[in-house]
Amino acid sequence: MAVNGLPILLRTAGLAVILKGEGEAADAKRRLLERSGATVVEDAADARIAIVAIEDEGEARAAIDALKARGVLVNAVDRPADCDFTLPAIVDRSPVLVAVSTGGVSAGLAAAIRQRLEAVLPPNLGRLAEALGAARGPLRARFPDGGDRRRAIGAAVAPGGALDPLVPHGAGAVADWLDGAAMVAGQVVTIRLRSTDPDDLTLREARWLGQADRLHAAPATPPAILARARADAVRLDGPPADPPPPGLTVVIA
Repeated sequence: MAVNGLPILLRTAGLAVILKGEGEAADAKRRLLERSGATVVEDAADARIAIVAIEDEGEARAAIDALKARGVLVNAVDRPADCDFTLPAIVDRSPVLVAVSTGGVSAGLAAAIRQRLEAVLPPNLGRLAEALGAARGPLRARFPDGGDRRRAIGAAVAPGGALDPLVPHGAGAVADWLDGAAMVAGQVVTIRLRSTDPDDLTLREARWLGQADRLHAAPATPPAILARARADAVRLDGPPADPPPPGLTVVIA
């Protein structure tokens, strides 16, 4: 199943963004843009993105068409078919941002999911991210290989790990973890499919796919199942190596 778009994070600090329209919807978009550091303008020759929050159908149509004719990417409020991009519901734990999007289909559903996530994610999650960023040098020194480094961090932030992001941590948590961090050993797990529906995967199996370094799957494996695996997981044919290399090897049977 194709996704409804490619999620990206656009740096808007100082960027001119066109906002057309008045009223509650336009005001909400203005607050969102200003919070991101964007410069909100009615029009600008160098602007590359725009939000149209005009209720009148004729006026909205004219504004959307004129902006797109200039090559400007448009978000049209309540008009998903006219949107080049959508604005997700955001959970802000800066520098951690979690975006929830329904592709413009249901802003209410996205907002409800965001509210659930707000209750789950610790308020100090951003400080954990900053501490990991500050430890980039020591991490590289301890794990020179990028794959080893990624796997070590992955093990630390896994459920129940030393840096589980859903658990509050003190200021020295990253340094304490790094003092004893070790290379992740090789592991092979097998997923035996019960159907072609990825929703039938157990939570553990879905987590394995999301963490896999290598994936061994038959050509007939349903694409919807493969889509649950990490995009950068190496796809391999034949049986897994014995002994396995460092990291997680997933076999789909």
